[in-house]
Amino acid sequence: MMSSGFSVFRVGISFVMMCIVYKSTEDSLPDLTPQKYFSTLQPGKASLAYFCQADSPSTSIFLEELNEAVRPLQDYGISVAKVNCVKEEASRYCGKEKNFMKAYLFRGNILLREFPTDTLFDVNAIVAHVLFALLFNEVKYITTPEDLQKIENTLKGKENMIFSYVRAIGTPEHRAVMEAAFVYGTTYQFVLTTEIALLESIGSEKIEHAHLYFFHCKLALDLTQQCRRTLMDRPLTTLNIHVFVKTMKAPLLTEVAEDPQQVSTVHFQLGLPLVFIVSQQATYEADKRTAEWVAWRLLGKAGVLLLLRDSLEVKIPQHANVVFRRPEKEVAVEYLVLHDIDLIIFHVENNMHTEEIQEDEDDDVEGPDLDVQDDEVAETVYRDRKRQLPLELTVELTEETFNVTVMASDSIVLFYAAWHAVSMAFLQSYIDVAVKLKGTSTLLLTRINCADWSDVCTKQNVTDFPAVKMYREGKNPVSYAGMLGAEDLLKFIQLNRISCPVNIASTQEAEEYLSGELYKDLVAYSNVSVLGLFSPGMTAAKEDFTEAGNYLKGYVITGIYSEDDIWILKISKVK
Repeated sequence: MMSSGFSVFRVGISFVMMCIVYKSTEDSLPDLTPQKYFSTLQPGKASLAYFCQADSPSTSIFLEELNEAVRPLQDYGISVAKVNCVKEEASRYCGKEKNFMKAYLFRGNILLREFPTDTLFDVNAIVAHVLFALLFNEVKYITTPEDLQKIENTLKGKENMIFSYVRAIGTPEHRAVMEAAFVYGTTYQFVLTTEIALLESIGSEKIEHAHLYFFHCKLALDLTQQCRRTLMDRPLTTLNIHVFVKTMKAPLLTEVAEDPQQVSTVHFQLGLPLVFIVSQQATYEADKRTAEWVAWRLLGKAGVLLLLRDSLEVKIPQHANVVFRRPEKEVAVEYLVLHDIDLIIFHVENNMHTEEIQEDEDDDVEGPDLDVQDDEVAETVYRDRKRQLPLELTVELTEETFNVTVMASDSIVLFYAAWHAVSMAFLQSYIDVAVKLKGTSTLLLTRINCADWSDVCTKQNVTDFPAVKMYREGKNPVSYAGMLGAEDLLKFIQLNRISCPVNIASTQEAEEYLSGELYKDLVAYSNVSVLGLFSPGMTAAKEDFTEAGNYLKGYVITGIYSEDDIWILKISKVK
């Protein structure tokens, strides 16, 4: 649970990001000097600082996300600002270039945490990371089923628990959980994991999605008894979690003796349907047990009430034993005859499912849901985020080193953005290629983070990420347009070792080319070889073939032979 000291800094958190030059017409981020910033730090108040130099290139993408984070952070008493360094500034946060790639979280003048800026890749990541750091002692992060069982045993008979699985720290779902923890952390124990195996251990289905469970541990008075669990069956958003938690706090079953059309409960106010189990004096105890069982099955989905027929002034059909009221006030109640609990559950869930589908369809009309990052690429990045990549096998470029490097040697450059999921997935493939080429290639493998050096990338006509370009002295850059995988990129690099089309000097060399002997070390990278045969006078045709060969360079081996003896060649195959 949260310590009592949490409420002290909750009301006075400031979030200060200090940046690399960003010219904006918006003034939502106050500009502070380092001296002014440090003079504003107060005991017990938290702030996150990102330092920037006035003469550094713009990191507009990052700061756009930071600007979007201002308002949601202010909702939690967290202010946002930026601090500009000057060249003569001697602060440890202004001195070195690498310091401009990190954000620093303080409480008072004490440094709590450092964040690489590429982890703050969007507004969700910024809010999630800040709240998670500040609530680190209140939100327990676990990795094994044993950890979960230990916490569960500790809470039995005392407190309830909210357990969440998210695919990664910094996702929209993680932000939603942290925002809920900020509000409800003094009431419930929050537990978080990113381990799929832990989710599988408690029998969850559809493990590719984020999950949130409410553990009713307060009801488990026997240590051998497992805490009852209720799964939130809606997407993990702040609003959905709020609604779900409110329903957990509401009475499990309410008895009423009034017109169902006029009844209003917490569930109904939250936009959930109501289910009335009709009872009469003779069967009251049995009806109440049935209603309680239905209430547990529908917990978090609908409100369940026991409707006492004998006390009603308004008559309901004699045959009806269930009344269903949709959350829309203008819709009339339904009188049903359902003698099986499963039929009651099915009726409610089927109607809720229809509403959810309609909501999804409306979302599709409006546009894609940017908060749902459940594509395989993003999942791969999040799953492998702890993998230590040998980045030293590639050269990291900056504005100062880019031109010097690509002009001094044959180079291949990966243009990526650290906030971009596909970029980070492809970076892993790029490093895999570097491992395979280590010690065998004269080509220099480099990379540049366009989130930090956007001006450089713009000058190279790179606007979409990731992008790969090959630079050779005296030639125009060659762009890679293949699949985003290590195998295809390696093929592209290896096939670019030779000029295409290759000028074949003799018929013997042509035979060797066709048999695969001439470039046998490249056969493994290309299953297609094309040889163009032209008489010396076919100038226009040769130019067209040469243009096609240049276009296919890196993907297909092409050769050209244009001598008077071309007709003595026996072309038996095209590899």
